[in-house]
Amino acid sequence: MMTKEYIARAEIVIHAPASDVWDALVKPELISQYLFGTEVTTDWQVGSPITYKGVWENKPYEDKGEVLQVDREKTLVSTYWSSMSGLPDMPENYKTIRYELSLDQKGTKLVITQDNNDSEEEANLSAEKWKGVLGGIKKIVEAENKMD
Repeated sequence: MMTKEYIARAEIVIHAPASDVWDALVKPELISQYLFGTEVTTDWQVGSPITYKGVWENKPYEDKGEVLQVDREKTLVSTYWSSMSGLPDMPENYKTIRYELSLDQKGTKLVITQDNNDSEEEANLSAEKWKGVLGGIKKIVEAENKMD
């Protein structure tokens, strides 16, 4: 079996407390704002399923995963399988997505990593997508903070 050790990694500093960044990661109404209108369903308990439903380029999709780790305002880890990947829904085709929050002088640093990429190229493409998602999270959270 081939090991898929290529890791996609993206990070950003958000000028807001970790609690606000955490909310953006777990509240479905915020997630849909930066994740292309995706509807996320889960209770964020370890071992619980997550589903991601939406429409991408006029094609409906339903992706899924499982919550692996929840350490409020610090770490959120889940598996993820995309129905659009063209790969069968089998354990070896799931990626692990890890969100890590840490204190930064300017607010909260958020790092996202995604494993199980087939190549450096796939990891780089995923990292670019995650950078876009991080930019969206930053915009939403910082806008919410200005209103406080």
